[in-house]
Amino acid sequence: MTVELLSHQLVEFYDKFSSWEHSIVKDSGLSPAQMHTVEVIGHHQKLRMKELAERLGITTGTLTVGIDKLEKLGIVERRPHESDRRSWLIVLTDKGKQMYEQHHKFHQEFTSEISRDLNNEQVQTFTQLMQLILKRL
Repeated sequence: MTVELLSHQLVEFYDKFSSWEHSIVKDSGLSPAQMHTVEVIGHHQKLRMKELAERLGITTGTLTVGIDKLEKLGIVERRPHESDRRSWLIVLTDKGKQMYEQHHKFHQEFTSEISRDLNNEQVQTFTQLMQLILKRL
């Protein structure tokens, strides 16, 4: 397999995954970027603004606008950091937790569907390869 082929496959996977993600998110009333923010917070329970911005690959200024919108929708809330008065923690509200759990369930179903034809050894190999790739990113 050449790097060119792998590159093509990664782009194709991204396109298909992105299309699937948009189709799932459209009924939630959120944009894919907003849902991704909910998902990252849901995985970590609470994050400082700076940590969340880094995980999303955006500036804290851009994140502030997004968090303001999610807060107005009752999906997230800002809480003062326990030990750093300058920091705010972003957490999901009950409504946000429900959205996260539903969206996370869609991801689990998607993963089950795309790995359906793989045996356990192949799934394990794929998981190990993904871990190596993610360490590089």
